[in-house]
Amino acid sequence: MAAGDSAIKVCSDALLLLGAKAISSFNEGTDSSNICDRLYPDLKRSTIESHNWTFAYKKVKLARTINTPVNEYKYEYQLPSDRVGLPRRVFDSTAVGAGIAFEWIIQGDKLLTNLETVVIDYKFMPTESEMPTYFIQLLKYLMAWHLADPITDQITKTQYWQQIAVGSPADNGRGGYMRTAMNIDGQGTTTSAFEDFSLIAVRN
Repeated sequence: MAAGDSAIKVCSDALLLLGAKAISSFNEGTDSSNICDRLYPDLKRSTIESHNWTFAYKKVKLARTINTPVNEYKYEYQLPSDRVGLPRRVFDSTAVGAGIAFEWIIQGDKLLTNLETVVIDYKFMPTESEMPTYFIQLLKYLMAWHLADPITDQITKTQYWQQIAVGSPADNGRGGYMRTAMNIDGQGTTTSAFEDFSLIAVRN
């Protein structure tokens, strides 16, 4: 993990890559700090959402609420407050080798099902200190790309850092250092012959 890293450090290093002054706070009143304060949170979230980063997942047993769904399902479970998007997997047991469950739906921040035990794998928003070094580096390159125009007013620098961060338009956002980061992240997982598709399992 990238111990000691913070949102301010990511943005400051991105500014330094552009030849600009670093910032010490999002509230220091400079143009750079104001722009970083506006752009960074959305960029961080969209980057986390863009790929199944292994470090951004948790596994937790859900707590059942006291409410009973009106019809169709027996039980209602509270989803975690730090959840980003849909659960990647839903399991019907805490046992080793528990089967993947498909009979469930998401309504708001609740999961409805007939299962008496529910465990989910879900994506959350880690802090910078919880992120691996390769992802922190990716955020710096992405910020340099998005800061280049408002900070330097030079389209060539914008194009340069876009190429560094995500490659050419033909790469569809999966080239440049983004590809490197995804490859490094994937080294910690095994490849399964069959993959479940949670979006198919969810009935809206």
